[in-house]
Amino acid sequence: MKKSILSLTLLLICLHGFATETKLMVRAKAKDAKFVGSSIGGAHVIVRNSLNGEIMAEGNTTGATGNTDLIMKSVHERYTELSDDKTAGFLAILDINEPVFVQVEILSPIHKKNARVQASTELWLIPGKHILGDGIVLEIPGFVVDILKPNTHQYINLGSIPDSGLPIEAHIVMMCGCPIEVDGIWDSKLIEVKAMVKKDGESVGEVELDNPAQNSFQGHFGIKEAGYYQITVYAYNPKTGNTGVDIVNYVVRD
Repeated sequence: MKKSILSLTLLLICLHGFATETKLMVRAKAKDAKFVGSSIGGAHVIVRNSLNGEIMAEGNTTGATGNTDLIMKSVHERYTELSDDKTAGFLAILDINEPVFVQVEILSPIHKKNARVQASTELWLIPGKHILGDGIVLEIPGFVVDILKPNTHQYINLGSIPDSGLPIEAHIVMMCGCPIEVDGIWDSKLIEVKAMVKKDGESVGEVELDNPAQNSFQGHFGIKEAGYYQITVYAYNPKTGNTGVDIVNYVVRD
């Protein structure tokens, strides 16, 4: 019995000894923008064995969003590195003793459920053959849209609504948290932002939201009757195909 245990122990030691440390850098990059990092809470990365689903590494991307001039303003030639040692990423360190086919899955941005995108790819990892630099970069399309006014399930007295209409305000950023503003790098003039309004389940109109300040989109919608209301704010850039949506429900009472 002791001999069997010793043999098994030696076998495990040998198997572990043959395992080779293999590094894989994973990054999430917002479409038409920069990398998803600490400023917005990061992207969640899961590296799985594609054969059996075993999670081999897991964690969040951390670091900065990257060099704006390099990423957004420069012409990129083949092999151009868009990241540096401060750019957000997740470094998976795996011990493998043979090539493994893995799935890399990203949930981004991890803390924004209404905007969170799942993206994935697959690749072979070979023992000791690191994939570093930019590494594996998965694109995250969309906008993060947060309706600030009115609030979810807010009760509003009909008589308190001004003649100009109920204020509607949304905060909108790129998926990396990068700012949107008039004539900025991410120009709000290229983005269609509207609020679609329903009363008791029926559409009652929509209003275009202006961008008076960075990331802030505002407008007013006239309300004459009490009821159960829903506002859907969407952002759409026809040039890039980026879209984003947030929805709130509230009550107007007499």
